[in-house]
Amino acid sequence: MTRALSTDLRQRALAAVASGMTRRAAASRFGISPSTVIRWVAEWRASGRDHALTQGGDRRSHRVEAWSDFLLAAIETKADISLIELAEKLATEHGVRFAPSTIWRCLDRHDMTVKKNGARQRADTTRRRRAARGLVRQSA
Repeated sequence: MTRALSTDLRQRALAAVASGMTRRAAASRFGISPSTVIRWVAEWRASGRDHALTQGGDRRSHRVEAWSDFLLAAIETKADISLIELAEKLATEHGVRFAPSTIWRCLDRHDMTVKKNGARQRADTTRRRRAARGLVRQSA
């Protein structure tokens, strides 16, 4: 993915257009495409913004973060609760729906992880196996 052109270039092109230069002439002067300057001027006239918006990043995690206290309390109540059960609990009790992967990312941000059971990693006899443990907080 390409990155945004510099804010300085954008501001100089907008200043050139504001001083009376045509959009195409400003584009030629600064070595950028005419469509770029046309879009910049349209954005500047519509909103007054002379800089690019931030690209990428997480824009929706705040929705599930509002329910993080509920999720963590549900895990404290029942340590071996699954992500699907957490999603269903949110849907039935509060009417909000999240995918299990979204809930997992929320729990990961709060340093909650599934403790791996060493007995399941071995191809050995069943007598060594212990019960799987639930979600635990990672130590920093």
